Amino acid sequence: MKSLNHIIGSSFILFAAYLISNSQAVHIRKRANESNVLKYVDPLIGSNSGGNVFAGATLPYGMAKAVADVDGENTGGFSTDGSRITGFSAMHDSGTGGNPSLGNFPIFPQICPGDDINSCKFPIGQRATHYKADSIQARPGYFAIALNNGIEAEMTVSEHAALFRFDFPSGNDSASSPLIMLDLTDLWASRQNASISVEAKAGDTEGRIRGNGTFLPSFGAGSYVLHFCLDVAGGRVKDSGMWVNNRAGTEPKDLFVTRGFNLFYLEAGGFIRFEGPLSGKLNARMGVSFISTNKACRNAEDEIPGPEFDFDVLRKKAEDAWHAKLSPITIEAGAVNESMQTNFWSAVYRTMISPQDYTGENPHWQSSEPYFDSFYCIWDMWRVQLPFLTIIDPVFQTKIVRSLVDIYKHRGWLPDCSMSTTKGWTQGGSNADNVLVDAYVKNLTGIDWELAYKAIVNDAENEPLEWSVEGRGGLMSWKHLNYIPYLDYDYLGFGTNSRSISRTLEYSYNDFCLSTLANGLGKDTATKYLSRAGNWLNLYKSDQKSLINGTDTGFTGFFQPKYMNGTWGYQDPIACSPLASFCSLTSNPSETFESSAWEYMFFVPHDVRRLISLLGGPDTFLRRLDFFHTSGLADIGNEPVFLTVYMPHYAGRPGLSAKRVHSYIPSRFNSSTNGLPGNDDSGAMASFTLFACIGLFPNPGQNVYFIIPPFFESISITSPITNKTATVTNINFDKQYKNIYIQSAILNGKPYSKNWITHEFFTKGWTLELTLGETESDWGTKEEDLPPSMSVGDVENQVAF
Repeated sequence: MKSLNHIIGSSFILFAAYLISNSQAVHIRKRANESNVLKYVDPLIGSNSGGNVFAGATLPYGMAKAVADVDGENTGGFSTDGSRITGFSAMHDSGTGGNPSLGNFPIFPQICPGDDINSCKFPIGQRATHYKADSIQARPGYFAIALNNGIEAEMTVSEHAALFRFDFPSGNDSASSPLIMLDLTDLWASRQNASISVEAKAGDTEGRIRGNGTFLPSFGAGSYVLHFCLDVAGGRVKDSGMWVNNRAGTEPKDLFVTRGFNLFYLEAGGFIRFEGPLSGKLNARMGVSFISTNKACRNAEDEIPGPEFDFDVLRKKAEDAWHAKLSPITIEAGAVNESMQTNFWSAVYRTMISPQDYTGENPHWQSSEPYFDSFYCIWDMWRVQLPFLTIIDPVFQTKIVRSLVDIYKHRGWLPDCSMSTTKGWTQGGSNADNVLVDAYVKNLTGIDWELAYKAIVNDAENEPLEWSVEGRGGLMSWKHLNYIPYLDYDYLGFGTNSRSISRTLEYSYNDFCLSTLANGLGKDTATKYLSRAGNWLNLYKSDQKSLINGTDTGFTGFFQPKYMNGTWGYQDPIACSPLASFCSLTSNPSETFESSAWEYMFFVPHDVRRLISLLGGPDTFLRRLDFFHTSGLADIGNEPVFLTVYMPHYAGRPGLSAKRVHSYIPSRFNSSTNGLPGNDDSGAMASFTLFACIGLFPNPGQNVYFIIPPFFESISITSPITNKTATVTNINFDKQYKNIYIQSAILNGKPYSKNWITHEFFTKGWTLELTLGETESDWGTKEEDLPPSMSVGDVENQVAF
């Protein structure tokens, strides 16, 4: 690229004027964005039909997450499925599958009929109450809802504490005594034991309940201890005490509960009752900590000073925090409807709910490094969500990477999945490897890359005893057979002995990423791991056919399981697809994880060009890809399918990628409460939407973004590190999305024909102008325009311009 000093005469004047006007436009858009962007954020998107999002109040990456918990779809706490509210709690995960996560120590407001303490409903099944559907208010840092009995609840948060505000209705029972109860349980009812202490005397203006409990993680091993400190104020205390099952008493003030006979689950907790009628609202401040009960109290006292508990000030701080995080992005909508803008900004918001910043709350070791949790799971997050944070929030993404390296330093292994400070189940390869290398190729700084290299080598060379929670299983076979066998004989460690196909493919990419880092650091192991990155070929069965309902699909060649002796096993290529039954670790374990052999046939991120050749060339490959997406085989609600949407770029047909994206957005990704095709998976579904709308989609672990037209007339992102603003602009943009094919491109004032670009686009603040039309053109179709692959192109020096 020539510098501006080489541009002379009128060309220089025109280009300089363009830069000035573009800069002014960016600043104008930014000012407008800062004033109104939060109005487009709807936390309720995906709160129904299995999206499992957290819809309540949180700070970016915050530990405290307050919302109403329901007895229906409650994996994320709250759902708009019309089920009943069972409590209000301050700890949640977002977008997860499997068992409900966290939701510990729910509180619940009541007025006991007849002012009799035992007329209140204490067990979950009895106290559950429907909510008024039209009362829900969900905004960044704030959640409010009204129960059918007239009690209204609001909540907001700090980093490690939540503030609830309850308004009791006036009426026949207005003189009765409002009660706040706390339940020693969690959403999964996994409590193993718990202790509680009530500190509230009659006549006091404030009461405190504190304690802790031991619980099970929702998708992992071991157990965790969480501590709480609840302060309730807003009137004069009438009485307080404990409840067990469906009875309560003012004595004792301390209680310890555990599992009983045949693991009987004892329902128990504490309560504080206030003299009625109240002159205002009751405030309940809940501090939480993984360290100690005293730490939970300090967290609450430091972050939400009392006894006034200024709700509105706290809520404003939360809004300001979200404004700051969303401010790097500005858009010119180009008359696109507000639903699309809501879909976009809400997705940006959801990418920063998890992972959660638990720095200072790590009960396992002390460190000066950051500590993040709720990687649920990295198998889902490495493909789109964490790469998006690398663009919009590189400072925090650097902290996340440093946290992963520090976990290796103290536990001996990089995590693949973690929640509630425990180890989660491994789903495939060692996916944190890909996260670290993606950060390296995108030049995140302040990371100990030598230690990161050791961590990834450890994954590649050493098998842990229990590889169900860390590392890679089957490494003996991987090193000697160059694939993971079906029915492997593995005496070095233990885990779920399945997923031979998907683990082989994922290990191949893990080793490719390791070779990239090794090469960058000047290690002599780069060639070794690059060779192992080709092991995926060893499970390709060239004569394997696939039938659907007895009819041949017409495509031959699929990955198949192979025994240790080299003979072939068999898995129906459509098994584990939407046309068959779901395959996971816990149900129907198969040789492909959560996806079919059809879907995994496309998982060779580092050598797509070789894959295209293997499957018969570009035309055959594209026909197979189209059949996959139109036959019901593709599960767009699961992350492995994401990259397949953009694979036409490698076949010289970038326009087909754009067309495929528009077939899924907004039909499957939209702004409705059921507007997600599956679990949000810690923001993975959100990030697929975002990269599509931006028009640049990553191949993580490589310095590659595929180019399609953005969903808006123009979009700009300012790097928080370099303060440079990158802009993608559509010429001939139309809000009906008829012009979705790139005819030509201009990068920084010069013609640009490659259908991909590097991360420098964001850090150096480049400008990309795309001229659009209604039909495909020859832009980005030539051999020299295609993204690099391991077998074709220079993957070590990926510089697009």
